[in-house]
Amino acid sequence: MTGINFVGLQNYTEIFTSNKDYVSGILHTLSFTVVSNMIKLVPALLLAIMLQEGLRGKGLYRTLLYLPSILPFVIIGLVFKSILNYNTGLLNMVLDALHLGILKQKWLSDLNVVWKSIYGVDAWRGIGYVMTIFLAGLNTIPKSYYEAAQIDGANFWQRIRHITLPMLTGAIMINLVFGITYGLKVFDIIYVLTNGGPGHATEVMTTYSYQLYSSGQYGMSTALNTILLGITAFIGIMVVRVMSKKEVQQ
Repeated sequence: MTGINFVGLQNYTEIFTSNKDYVSGILHTLSFTVVSNMIKLVPALLLAIMLQEGLRGKGLYRTLLYLPSILPFVIIGLVFKSILNYNTGLLNMVLDALHLGILKQKWLSDLNVVWKSIYGVDAWRGIGYVMTIFLAGLNTIPKSYYEAAQIDGANFWQRIRHITLPMLTGAIMINLVFGITYGLKVFDIIYVLTNGGPGHATEVMTTYSYQLYSSGQYGMSTALNTILLGITAFIGIMVVRVMSKKEVQQ
């Protein structure tokens, strides 16, 4: 324990003032949380509604869509890291075979597309899980509501707007809380796909914390984790309060 001293708030001050990379890591974490939820919630809801409407073979589709969510993120990351490799990756090879070489990209090393690649892999893995929660919520809505709305002349989109969405407030809240928590503590997919690169372009709070702890900077690592805990708790509480008020009003 020699050499360990109490420094008060010095680590927190250093995070926000002396190193811009830490601040960018916080911003990357927040932006990933927002975008990750946006690209999963809407498609997952539409898929859940389609499967709930009696689509033929819906049991098979549910299984295929949910399957990626039970795979370990490390395995998914390693597979997609191979697929997205510029020189030997399957994606670019297929584009070449289809004479679409102009669409080839350095998917994991180009600053302009690396985040899009991460979001794509993340959506592939997570949409099925979000969809399953929406399906559970849809099964709790009495069919008599839709029958009464049809008798009153409501079309498909009107039924979605005035019946489905209000009745799915609980499922939406669950998905938001889970999605926000996941987005703020994301680590596996970033670490395996890019390891925070190129440069520090995809660093998030957890990857910085891991690097700091690995290098023996335990105080800075703990400070970052404490900031992450505070952000997660604050956003989670606010989402629950807002959604709970809407549920009560409805």
